Amino acid sequence: MTEVAIIDSGGANIASLLFALRRLQTKAILTSDADVIRNAPRVLLPGVGAAKDAMGRLTKAGLVDVVRDLKQPVLGICLGMQLLCDGSEEENVECLGIIPGTAEKLVAASGDPVPNMGWCATSIAADHPVLERIEDKSFFYYLHSYALPISDNTLATARHANEFSAIVGHRNFVAAQFHPERSSTAGAQLLRNFVGLGA
Repeated sequence: MTEVAIIDSGGANIASLLFALRRLQTKAILTSDADVIRNAPRVLLPGVGAAKDAMGRLTKAGLVDVVRDLKQPVLGICLGMQLLCDGSEEENVECLGIIPGTAEKLVAASGDPVPNMGWCATSIAADHPVLERIEDKSFFYYLHSYALPISDNTLATARHANEFSAIVGHRNFVAAQFHPERSSTAGAQLLRNFVGLGA
């Protein structure tokens, strides 16, 4: 059983994430304990809701510098991806500053309402172990109003009205804008790849 610490930033519905990891024979612990997080072989940072509220919870729990200093593989999911970047246009909040970039509000257009909710084809833009055995243009499940623009750290892209970063990677940090735990076979493979990182 591999152990993954899931950071309890509050407000995140992690039942489906815990279930997905259990199906991979992976022991996952939901925690806000700094020592547990520091010592876990791998760390997940999920999140739903507003970036400002989530950053407030991380700050109150004393976890901001803990997350910044992690050296093991870390995966941010949905809002967790935006928390790992420099900031968000949503209430102009400063985030963890680990992955360069600022989350920008999606552009609403005819046929592309905001939030973006549903399945989007996701195009692989760079090689990374977390993408092994995942086919280009696989579909993943998205639910978001903000996203990171394309950058040198972009590993995969998706399109709403405009193209955005679906997955980014920087040092030991990887983040996905979609919900892998709700994304069927491709999502399960991404989680499986993450569990194998550093093993």
